[in-house]
Amino acid sequence: MDNDQYLTVTALSKYLKKKFDVDPYLGHVYLMGEISNFRLRPHAHQYFSLKDDKAKISAIMFKGNFEKIKFQPEEGMQVLVQGRISLYEPSGSYQIYIDSMEPAGLGALYVAFEQLKKKLAEQGVFDLPKKVIPQFPKRIAVVTSQSGAVIHDIMTTVSRRFPIVQLVLYPAQVQGDEAAGTIVEQLKRINENGHFDTIIIGRGGGSIEDLWPFNEEIVAQAIVQSKIPVISSVGHETDTTIADLVADLRAPTPTAAAELATPVLNDVLEHLQELQTRLYSAQNNIISNYKDRVNSLSQNVFLRHPERIYEVYLQKVDYLKDKLNQNIKNTLTRSKTDLIQYANRLVRESPREQIYSYSNQVNRNYQILINNVNKIINKNRNIFNSRVAALDSLSPLKTLSRGYAIPTNPDGKVLRDVSDYQVDQLVDLHVKNGNVKLITKEISEDNNG
Repeated sequence: MDNDQYLTVTALSKYLKKKFDVDPYLGHVYLMGEISNFRLRPHAHQYFSLKDDKAKISAIMFKGNFEKIKFQPEEGMQVLVQGRISLYEPSGSYQIYIDSMEPAGLGALYVAFEQLKKKLAEQGVFDLPKKVIPQFPKRIAVVTSQSGAVIHDIMTTVSRRFPIVQLVLYPAQVQGDEAAGTIVEQLKRINENGHFDTIIIGRGGGSIEDLWPFNEEIVAQAIVQSKIPVISSVGHETDTTIADLVADLRAPTPTAAAELATPVLNDVLEHLQELQTRLYSAQNNIISNYKDRVNSLSQNVFLRHPERIYEVYLQKVDYLKDKLNQNIKNTLTRSKTDLIQYANRLVRESPREQIYSYSNQVNRNYQILINNVNKIINKNRNIFNSRVAALDSLSPLKTLSRGYAIPTNPDGKVLRDVSDYQVDQLVDLHVKNGNVKLITKEISEDNNG
């Protein structure tokens, strides 16, 4: 067979890819399956698989399409996707290129809401202490649309309740893809300004899609990081957003938010008037009590005759003075008696006789000690002399003095036996007062020995 009839692998892949791309049924596919082999790649294309009980298909979702979805895909999640089927030529495998995705059974926004709520709960955001809303604010910042009914309701309520407060609008988009960014930007501007007591953030009612900017994580973090207390009023009373959960106070409506942020001026003035009246009454009561005390004291006999106050003290001083003098005399008398007794006792118990007796005893003991020491010395001297005499009697020199001699060979060895001698041997003979050198001429052994 001719080789021209054979296709290359590349040619076959290109042919099959073209078949996939021109097939009208594969150009727009609706597919339901379970996410598998998913690993999030931040700010990048996402590669994973979709499967059911009997089959699996590779999937790719490009960065631009993936950033449009509102929820976070997870391993094992059942999803509905739309896309096209095509062939990837280098590997020869077919895959689905996904354009959109949403959870199967639950809306994507609901899943995204629950995921963010769980994430913030794990971070402890909902457990952070709430900031206190000032009772008498001077300036309130409002973040909402400048053309909506929210700012009108807030202005009407504030002007009716507390018209002396300054209300400043920071206009922001409250709906659409760019709304979250403008809300965060305005919150940062308010905090950088730093001259506001309270922030009201909100919008009117709508669908979950309309309210979604208030469910964005960046908005939640901006509210948490705000140094100024935030009141959230998003949607109707039955609507709950992430912004409501993280705000310092939630209001069911914009009007309620204005009421929570401000007191009623007339009520405040009436309360101040009541406090002023109570203050005047309390002051009058105090002054009246002091007047009564002054009048009562002015009738006191001691104030009318002050000399009577110290007359009693003069008598008491005289009494104490006499008592003191008597106590001093008694003390001196007792001390004098005790001194005489101690002097007599000292005379009776004089230490002179004891010192003289102890001195004689010391002299006697000293003489006894000297005698005993002399006896010991004499006794030891006699013992020493006797032992010296015994040692001297055993001395070799003593033996030599009686006429004996000690023979040794030239090496100094003492010659004790006949066998130690040899004929013509040089012998050193040690006598009492010197040495004598001898030469042996004859050796004879004593048979009797």
